[in-house]
Amino acid sequence: MTEENHTALPEFLLLGFSDLRALQGPLFCVVLLVYLVTLLGNSLIILLTQASPALHSPMYFFLRHLSMVEVLYTTNIVPRTLADLASPEPQTISFQACAAQMYVFIVLGISECCLLTAMAYDRYAAICRPLHYSTLMSPQACRAMVGTSWVMGIITATTHSSLIFTLPFPSHPTVPHFLCDILPVLRLASAGKHKSEISVMTATVVFIMVPFSLIVTSYVRILSAILAMTSPQSRRKVFSTCSSHLLVVSLFFGTASITYIRPQAGSSVTTDRVLSLFYTVITPMLNPIIYTLRNKEVTGALRHMVKRQAT
Repeated sequence: MTEENHTALPEFLLLGFSDLRALQGPLFCVVLLVYLVTLLGNSLIILLTQASPALHSPMYFFLRHLSMVEVLYTTNIVPRTLADLASPEPQTISFQACAAQMYVFIVLGISECCLLTAMAYDRYAAICRPLHYSTLMSPQACRAMVGTSWVMGIITATTHSSLIFTLPFPSHPTVPHFLCDILPVLRLASAGKHKSEISVMTATVVFIMVPFSLIVTSYVRILSAILAMTSPQSRRKVFSTCSSHLLVVSLFFGTASITYIRPQAGSSVTTDRVLSLFYTVITPMLNPIIYTLRNKEVTGALRHMVKRQAT
């Protein structure tokens, strides 16, 4: 019987927010609203950066791809979460669907890490290497960086999924989460999870900390260049081009680091769900708002598009 349970593909029971039944209705409304705003905001960024000639630069090329990632990222998770919130009882998810959700989740998460790193390098090249900027950030170089971001995501997702979903699971595993995230699923394995957890966590830390270290290095050099400027007006202008990206990086890497790098002993089911809700639902909504409100070129392109449609 035990062998049969371990060889058959199990269905995972996603607990979601079923222990907070009084909050499921309000949560459904909030998550739905945030999802719609996320789709609208990121779609607007994609449209603006594609249609406006003023936004045909490497920075906005990366921003367009970042918005595409955000749309896919939330769509991979939120519709399923909304369906679960609309149900009074916890819902099951098939083994294949859970593996697919985690695979896409990892691909998009790692791709976003790499895209944010590429955007930091773009700011470094523009501020610290202006004479070589057109060479360093040529269209071919930008396409190569975006392609590398996707390749890194696919490699990481394939490695993680292979390590996790080849492990034996009990016949009716219960995931104390609203999505098939790496650690909650890995901890359900019946055997061999310790070695896999070490491998997965090592890879996760590397793919979070290496891009973050490259971003920090870029901004250290940018800060040095800003401090070397004699004009306060030039300093403000240069810093304003980096502030939106810095804020987005802080939100993304801050929540990711707390979720995946903090000690397991300091974690709880509620904390994990709140953090996951923040970086899977809230952060993708905030990114286009940050880039729109804090960027004169984007707001200018938006006003121009509105005027052109009105005439």
